[in-house]
Amino acid sequence: MARTIVLALGGNAITKAQEKGTRDEQWSNIKSTCQYIVALAKEGHRIVITHGNGPQVGNLLRKNEIAQEVVPPMPLDVCVSNTQGSLGYAICQSLGNYLAKAGLSIPVASVITQVVVDAHDPAFQHPTKFVGSFFSEAEAAQLMAEKGFTMKEDSGRGWRRVVPSPEPKFIVEKDVIRNLLDAGTIVVAAGGGGIPVVENADGLIGIEAVIDKDMAGQLLANEVDADAFFLLTEVERVCINFGRPGQRQLEKMTVAEAREYQAEGQFPAGSMGPKVEAAIRFVSTGNDRQAVIVALEKASLALTGQSGTVITA
Repeated sequence: MARTIVLALGGNAITKAQEKGTRDEQWSNIKSTCQYIVALAKEGHRIVITHGNGPQVGNLLRKNEIAQEVVPPMPLDVCVSNTQGSLGYAICQSLGNYLAKAGLSIPVASVITQVVVDAHDPAFQHPTKFVGSFFSEAEAAQLMAEKGFTMKEDSGRGWRRVVPSPEPKFIVEKDVIRNLLDAGTIVVAAGGGGIPVVENADGLIGIEAVIDKDMAGQLLANEVDADAFFLLTEVERVCINFGRPGQRQLEKMTVAEAREYQAEGQFPAGSMGPKVEAAIRFVSTGNDRQAVIVALEKASLALTGQSGTVITA
């Protein structure tokens, strides 16, 4: 049975940990990713794709730092929009080529997506999201003094800028996305968590922040009334006691079970935590919804329960 599916691509789908993030590396990874998405399209599912952009935004911020005496630096919301465009272009072209080779006449379109956040979100007073390059402690102190950045030490690797990560409230282009989906288009939207904007007397205005891509993904899945929300990652299934004695893969979880595991500290904030929380939020807002955390290459198998961790209400 054909379903409406939102696919949330992890960072490994675009730039792998050991790579520099060159154009050729990114496109090679995106092409590999798109081959697996074609398998879902062949089954007639309605598909919306969202993706991360952390390495790409980090590179743009680094370019800002290096070239600021020659080219005016752009704020964070503009950097997010730039990467939405470049990565959306790569996904649309690569997926479109594979669909054509498979004999499928399905259009693919990328939507530059704004996501409204609350200007009074507590996150603006407590920045937590690491972005950009690593600096020494002395360099970090200089940046804080000269630019007003908030800098924190990151896991012994150096000092980095941290920015607010507010809760996503509303997707501005949701009707456009729904209309494209209803017309039979595969839609790429809300890349990198969406461009963070706030409302003021004049309308919408961009703000310096980074929205968690998984939280934005579950909001997107709700907005298009998806049946399934796939969080695609590097592991086939969620584990409890990961890396410890008694490690066990989970084929399925209810929301209640997932909350118990969260309370035990099974899902760290820096890895599986946001994905599990996003899955819980999605399945808690509608009947018969499923969220699946699964490896990218096993996504089509997850629909039949052969792979992945399925989360249900």
